[in-house]
Amino acid sequence: MAAAQTPRESVRAAAAGARRALGGDFAAISEWERELGRLRVLVNVGELAEGEEEFPEDESYPVHEFPEIAEFLHEQWCGGGEPNAWVETADGPPHSAYCHQRVAALRRRGRSCCVVAPIVLHGRAWGELYVARRTGEPVFDRDDAEFATVLAAVTAAGIAQTERLEEARHLAFTDPLTGLANRRLVDLRLDEAVERHREEGTVVSLVVCDLNGLKRVNDSLGHATGDRLLERFGSVLSLCGAILPGALVARLGGDEFCLLAVGPPVDDVVRAADELCRRASELEFGEGVACGVASTGEPIGPLQSARRLFRLADAAQYKAKAARSQKPVVAGREGPDDPVVRLAESPPEGGPERRRFRRD
Repeated sequence: MAAAQTPRESVRAAAAGARRALGGDFAAISEWERELGRLRVLVNVGELAEGEEEFPEDESYPVHEFPEIAEFLHEQWCGGGEPNAWVETADGPPHSAYCHQRVAALRRRGRSCCVVAPIVLHGRAWGELYVARRTGEPVFDRDDAEFATVLAAVTAAGIAQTERLEEARHLAFTDPLTGLANRRLVDLRLDEAVERHREEGTVVSLVVCDLNGLKRVNDSLGHATGDRLLERFGSVLSLCGAILPGALVARLGGDEFCLLAVGPPVDDVVRAADELCRRASELEFGEGVACGVASTGEPIGPLQSARRLFRLADAAQYKAKAARSQKPVVAGREGPDDPVVRLAESPPEGGPERRRFRRD
């Protein structure tokens, strides 16, 4: 499971492995959502019956219909027993007083038997592993149930490892103060977006923002107030980013933020940036935001690299800041001699173009 790339793929690999190991025709893994009182199916693999999907949108079952997953663990395991698997058959109940729903499900889906193994994670019931055989196949026996218990333990270990990897990934790609993405994730997504633009012509737009007045707030009101301003602006950026489907909003560091949109027309991106400027101007303590937009939907020339799009957006933001503009500045909108494009092509220190913007 550790080799799987996402939690969904990890759970699918665990279910498929258990199905093969137990000689089943079907397998599923479900999670016990305590707060909702239900077992939610995460994945179905193997021979799917009518109505079953590999990754169901909302296949769930009230725990009161299948209470053994909860009562077995609470009453027997907590009382000194073990979270052992059990077998149910379509012929009727030999092992559980609560098997009538499972028996009905087996008959309805043309299966002869199933083995159910509780998945225990961090000392608590997390869910269940379920493996079934079609009608005509041998019925699972006690040895199969014991093996399923072992497989459920292996599945639990894999889920725990996947959760740790997801937590590490979240920390690696998240700004701890605002909860937005960080520069590392922006760089990855922007590289992918530029590749899509080259292959498919997809419009890629980058909005770079510089929050005005942060140093003054830190110096006069303290860094706690400055942090609160950053958090509030991050919320405003997230709200405006939601206007654009699939947009990524991030804090690049310090008082710099950005929004990456892949697909939406540049005019939609500019409208979102304009709304961002308006809302930022209303924030307590702040002095608005300088906002620059660079998009492949504008005449900015060939996009050789993600770095060039960043330079263009940064140059547009620099012009907006120098002019104290209340609106976003868009690279390329002034035609082939757009000073923003010239600034982006100038040396890093900016040369005369940056000095001219500052003077203006």
